[in-house]
Amino acid sequence: MNLQETFGTDAPVVGMVHLPPLPGAPRFDGDRESLRERMLADARALEAGGVDGIMVENFGDAPFYPEDVPKHVVAEMAALATELVDDVSVPVGINVLRNDAEAALSIAAAVGADYVRVNAHVGATVTDQGLIQGKAHETMRLRDRLDADVAVLADVGVKHAAPLADRPMREELVDAVERGLADGIVVSGSGTGDPTDRSVLETARETIDDAVPGTPLFVGSGVTAETVGETLELADGVVVGTALKQGGGTTNPVDEERVRAVVAAARNR
Repeated sequence: MNLQETFGTDAPVVGMVHLPPLPGAPRFDGDRESLRERMLADARALEAGGVDGIMVENFGDAPFYPEDVPKHVVAEMAALATELVDDVSVPVGINVLRNDAEAALSIAAAVGADYVRVNAHVGATVTDQGLIQGKAHETMRLRDRLDADVAVLADVGVKHAAPLADRPMREELVDAVERGLADGIVVSGSGTGDPTDRSVLETARETIDDAVPGTPLFVGSGVTAETVGETLELADGVVVGTALKQGGGTTNPVDEERVRAVVAAARNR
């Protein structure tokens, strides 16, 4: 994945659009139009604030399906993502929670999105949905069959999870790239909005530089205007959600001024 070609910068700030509960989810309020309007409002605030890319995910759909979401979820996300891609000029990514890489890649290919995030691309991890296992062998073959120019960003040590076995991060990261063919790596904290431990980031940076040079490294949680500069000393990009929301609440609307503050700090580091 060439960050300059994809995002127009070597240190992209990717902002999150956390979709409210979709139809079929327990907390869906019955109003598809308000869901659509909220998505577009958040995306426009992110773009106006200067982000280099947007990632959209079905954050409101808890409790999440472990791997294979129903067809109605794919349909709703495809419809919404189509509007989002048409409405903004920055690159768009798709994440289908909890770990439906097939759905994410299929949606991205259909709507013209640029990248997907896969929470468990290789190996196995224990989550609140139970055990989820990486399906890199299926995901990468599907990308070839669809002839999709879509980058795969793979989490290593994904949040809200614990490894099934005690395995060094270096091994998992190298496997994700060399054996799973991931285009980029994401590391994060223990939960949504939680800071990413500096030692984790340092290990990931050292591993990439030593074993899989040129692989983009993203930090996927806990980045704020105060920390984005030091984060980008080691990471190649950041995915930011909670810090860009009104009052710092993950499910709140995007606050354009907060976006500007994070982007400015990233640019002026």
